[in-house]
Amino acid sequence: MDTLEAMTMFVRVVERGSFSAVARELGTTQPTVSKQISALEQRLGGRLIARSTRQLSLTDEGQRYYRQCREILAAVDNAEHSFQTGREGVAGPLRIASSVSFGRLQIAPRLRGFLQRYPDVTIDLQLSDQNVDLVSEGVDVALRIGDLKDSSLIARQIGLTRRLTVASPAYLEQHPAPQVPSDLARHNCILFNLLEHFDTWTFDAGLHQVQARGNVRSNNSEAIRQMVLSGLGISLSPSWLYRKDIEAGRVIRVLEGYTPSSLPIHAVSPANRRQSARIRAFVDFLVEAFAADEDLAVV
Repeated sequence: MDTLEAMTMFVRVVERGSFSAVARELGTTQPTVSKQISALEQRLGGRLIARSTRQLSLTDEGQRYYRQCREILAAVDNAEHSFQTGREGVAGPLRIASSVSFGRLQIAPRLRGFLQRYPDVTIDLQLSDQNVDLVSEGVDVALRIGDLKDSSLIARQIGLTRRLTVASPAYLEQHPAPQVPSDLARHNCILFNLLEHFDTWTFDAGLHQVQARGNVRSNNSEAIRQMVLSGLGISLSPSWLYRKDIEAGRVIRVLEGYTPSSLPIHAVSPANRRQSARIRAFVDFLVEAFAADEDLAVV
């Protein structure tokens, strides 16, 4: 058995969640993939995958081995590229985690530019509106918006999320636009509930604070946008989410004389994971890209 080949196959099975999917990907058969994993388990002396008719799940030992395999395979890729070029190259797999809306609208469109610059990198973009555990999920770098709670992470601020208070013309036809932040008490506020103090809306560096109230909340920014467009209420949301809507007149800024507090954007990595060349290159690429974007630049 080729151990590296078996490790590669194991990692792909975990990430694809299917023996047959990996078989198609590698141009082999499902029994061949299953045999390789079984041989690997026999060599290790324990089960890696708990098989069932519905899904594959990792044993505790399998979780640890998966993380170690990713590190080993990445090191092999880097060693080969380093041997060829005389230095550690920007190459190999890169697993990125982001919230759904930010990842879809701000990360995914920029990946083509990054991969044109670094064609030897392969990207696995994982989108979730929950902060996943970076170690157990094998994440190399995650993009997080807002203040960080986990001080054990390696973190670098790469941008700012500027926010606007917005509503649709239909909503404002039925409800007079707020003139000062305290007027929000008379409005239906749509709340993004993943932030720690999601119902406290702060303006002008804390000079004005309002307890926002409303009949809907969500953990997804794009869902909130759809509610705003439908005329349901007022939202305090990222400016990058509404830029085109404002230009088209689909939403209107309110309280323009009051500046909502911005949220920091951090790139974070597990403290026990080596900062590879591809992680550093990706983070540097985002810093450069965000600096050119008025909605994300740090000024």
